[in-house]
Amino acid sequence: MESSLEIGFLRVTEKAAIAAARTMGYGKRKYSDQVAVESMREELGRLRMRGTIVIGEGERDKAPMLFVGEQLGRQQNSDPEVDIAVDPLEGTNLCAVGAPNAIAVLAASEKGGLLNAPDIYMEKLVVGPSAGEFVSLESSVEENLKQMAEAFGRSVDELTIIVLDRERHHDLISQIREAGARIKLISDGDLSGGIAAAVRGTGVHGAMGIGGAPEGVLTAAAMRCMNGRIQGRLRPLEKWQEERLRQMGFEDSEKLYDTAELASGNDIIFVATGVTDGDLLRGVRFFGGGIRTSSIFMSLKTNTIRFVDTIYKEEGTKLAVVF
Repeated sequence: MESSLEIGFLRVTEKAAIAAARTMGYGKRKYSDQVAVESMREELGRLRMRGTIVIGEGERDKAPMLFVGEQLGRQQNSDPEVDIAVDPLEGTNLCAVGAPNAIAVLAASEKGGLLNAPDIYMEKLVVGPSAGEFVSLESSVEENLKQMAEAFGRSVDELTIIVLDRERHHDLISQIREAGARIKLISDGDLSGGIAAAVRGTGVHGAMGIGGAPEGVLTAAAMRCMNGRIQGRLRPLEKWQEERLRQMGFEDSEKLYDTAELASGNDIIFVATGVTDGDLLRGVRFFGGGIRTSSIFMSLKTNTIRFVDTIYKEEGTKLAVVF
């Protein structure tokens, strides 16, 4: 993708994060999500591309903006075709209460490079480069933890695994603890948890459990750029979800999707900007004369990962930058 698009995608998540951060702590999760969606849509509409939302805020009849199939960008014939997956505010509850790890997220690829995953649940296993080739959803929790420990050159009781704090994970949590590993329970935001698992220094060694399938595709885009791995299996938990799978052509409910099936593109970009402070990114900071954001930008094509600090200056102000 052109460098102008890369810069544009970064600006998209930054502006969405700023919009959401202005609502942080007000307890209005739907409003926080709404302003992030509106900001992201406005910025996407300015880019020189023929963009299509493949993962967004819902289908046309369920979301007023950023619905699956929506066309965005200037849509000129000379513009590149781009598939886009977004989560304008991952962790709406986190933002509403001022909790850590709320982020604004976007992934993009050439046309056909991101799986159009149905908005249902997915069983996931996410690890970084060190353990990627040693784990599988077809193995037991205990076996995966043993393999991860061996890959990291440490014992199982030194591993920390991120799990969403949900009733459906009661058995999984018991199995992880019985195997001897530690658990970091999170209330929301398994996407940011998955990314943290692939970054050394976060204190997280893997992520397990059932979360959203769209977030699984976004995680896969990040893993492609980071040489990490995600395995996923679609898990419809209600009757309508089973019907939705059949309608979209997903016939094999036991199929195991690996990283390159969820995000198959050769020109993948992944961008995330912190809304609230987290394990990986700092949240938006407002100060006299400006706003500061913290983002991670990844490009598969150029094999680059950048941590980006941006300051937006208010017009007419003299700003002294403090590091």
